[in-house]
Amino acid sequence: MSGAGSAGGIGSRLDGTASTHLVRLLVQAARQAGAAEDQLARVTGTDEVVLRGELNRIPMSSLLRLWELIAHARPGAGSGAAIAAAAPLGSLNTWDYLVTTGETLADSLRAAQPYHRLVTAATEGFDLSGDGDLTIGYRTSADDPAVASVVNEYVLAYYLRRAREAIGRPLAPIRVSFSHAAPADHAGLVAVFGTADIEFEAEADSITFHADDANAPLARADPMLADLMRSHADLVLASARPIADPLDAFRIALGAALDAGDPALPRVAKSLAMSQRTLQRHLAEHGTSWRDELDLLRHERARILLDRGHSTATIAQRLAFTDDRALRKAFHRWTGTTPTAARAG
Repeated sequence: MSGAGSAGGIGSRLDGTASTHLVRLLVQAARQAGAAEDQLARVTGTDEVVLRGELNRIPMSSLLRLWELIAHARPGAGSGAAIAAAAPLGSLNTWDYLVTTGETLADSLRAAQPYHRLVTAATEGFDLSGDGDLTIGYRTSADDPAVASVVNEYVLAYYLRRAREAIGRPLAPIRVSFSHAAPADHAGLVAVFGTADIEFEAEADSITFHADDANAPLARADPMLADLMRSHADLVLASARPIADPLDAFRIALGAALDAGDPALPRVAKSLAMSQRTLQRHLAEHGTSWRDELDLLRHERARILLDRGHSTATIAQRLAFTDDRALRKAFHRWTGTTPTAARAG
């Protein structure tokens, strides 16, 4: 499966979503910046049970809301760079290794570019240019200039950090440009980027590496790992599951609770960091209930387990029924027949 073909074939399904790895990083950054927990709890897809799944995709609106919370809690120069400083290699999972394991920095970034939606939405621009010197450009979709400045600062600081980690030695870009106005004091940014050649109110947000650095052999070069990461990226993009609203998050939490043998309402509500009453209200707004959703999930899983040849006793245990008699009763209500008859049919 080719990267260009697979990434292009995903279509609009993932265009407005971001990875759980990036969202987790921003949730941590928002907490460290001082954002209130009740504000974080209202952002769709930020509960731990959702963020544990690599295939879950969080709405771009949630990502932008997290950036807003960070920008408002810690305004000014250095806020975005601090997030990159707190994100060691591996924080963004597959993407981190895609951009650090090619033969050179330029090779790594060009090979990774078709997979940019692995991390964030298609509306977030990621550009590469230059035959000698290598320029990485980024365009966020954030409308608020204060928020956009934090996003772009983080992104450029991120690529500088990964370049240093990949090459295995200190390096500084030959130029950094930001489209936002110059802050009152940008000495901190000079220290972060290692250059005083920082332009503000530029046409684009970008970082440029000297050709010698862009084309130097990477200390982390690993062609086999790079190929493996691209194959994994293809699978992740093809199997990704957008979390469109709180109902999607609830269903993931309910499934995890059922796997743990306790799908009761209190456990599910706790995993979503909300009260039982609030959860019930959200479900009612979507025309469903905890009981209806649990019944539907049990029905779906019972069918699968039955097809796989499991006994009714085993199925009852896995689906948290009191015993197989309770399972048979539920199965008759779902299908009008017994598990044995359904298996034979």
